[in-house]
Amino acid sequence: MTAGTTHESTSPAATEALGAELAARLRPGDVVLLYGEMGAGKTTFVRGAVRALGHDGPVTSPTYTIARRYEAGPVPVAHLDLHRLTSLDDEDPAFLADHVGPDAIAFLEWPQIAEDAEQLTGPAGVRIAAHVHLGHSGPERRSVRIEP
Repeated sequence: MTAGTTHESTSPAATEALGAELAARLRPGDVVLLYGEMGAGKTTFVRGAVRALGHDGPVTSPTYTIARRYEAGPVPVAHLDLHRLTSLDDEDPAFLADHVGPDAIAFLEWPQIAEDAEQLTGPAGVRIAAHVHLGHSGPERRSVRIEP
């Protein structure tokens, strides 16, 4: 997988495989931001990554729960979906800190809500590892662009 290139996915399994490839280079403190309209494959991508990181149970969308945490091997993995929020102003100030930190890997869907939040990149040891843009490119096709 070359960062900065667009990959064509023709199935959910192929999208999961791209997530698994990205997971191989993640380390504690990394945050992956995922962009794309509803149904573009964001959770499918995360499912592949979380499984590659060591979680063998279900990986489902956190749209209604906002956040899920997976004990995936030695590093916990957080999967957040901010779609239902309009801002973080009304949330507990520790909301992101509970999921994003130097001892975890986090995947954040609809990150536009939090991109200006100090908690997203403020803690020492936390970095944005990748921006993943997913889009529909046909009935069963997705384009997946991974940028540093």
